[in-house]
Amino acid sequence: MQRITAIEAQKKNPKRVNVYLDGEFAFGLAKITAAWLQVGQALDEEKVARLQAEDSQEKAYQQAMLFLGYRARSEAEVRKNLEKHEIPPAVVEETLKRLRAERLLNDAQFAQDWVANRSEFRPRSRRALTLELKRKGLTESAIQSATEAVDETALAYAAAQKRVRRLENLEWVEFRKKLGDFLARRGFAYEVAAPTVKRLWLEHGGKQTETDNEEFP
Repeated sequence: MQRITAIEAQKKNPKRVNVYLDGEFAFGLAKITAAWLQVGQALDEEKVARLQAEDSQEKAYQQAMLFLGYRARSEAEVRKNLEKHEIPPAVVEETLKRLRAERLLNDAQFAQDWVANRSEFRPRSRRALTLELKRKGLTESAIQSATEAVDETALAYAAAQKRVRRLENLEWVEFRKKLGDFLARRGFAYEVAAPTVKRLWLEHGGKQTETDNEEFP
């Protein structure tokens, strides 16, 4: 049995404290974990081990919260980040469980929000959205649920509208190629991109062409 002889705030991290037992530094703890400790309190080995386990869990949670603070993340992204910081597997799992319980992790909602955000600001095809979500570690069911209502014709038109002003002075062949290439990079198939290009060409004052069946160069 050892007694706490001092509890001092860390100089480099005021959210953590150093705990001294019998006059010697023993371990560091998050302030929230050390909140109930007092100088003079006796600690046995089991209590010390429990405090350190709680501290490990708190550090993992705080790291996850820091990572989530920049933007929403998928569960796989949070897991990878915690593993990168060498958090023990059991602590990672407990942290993910806590985040799910607090509704800070929800892959189904993440997928829905990702598709909605992309559709509004950077429209792209269902195939491109699916690939992005797969890279985020989303399950097939979450991806399918988020993308099943995607209207590719509407998204292709929205994407092309953001680009077409740069191309208004071009002749049809170059207009078709540049806008078609742009839509292809956004993942839209020819059967979606071609009529979209033709529609915008006509809407922006282009003349009717006889090249409806031509493929993009």
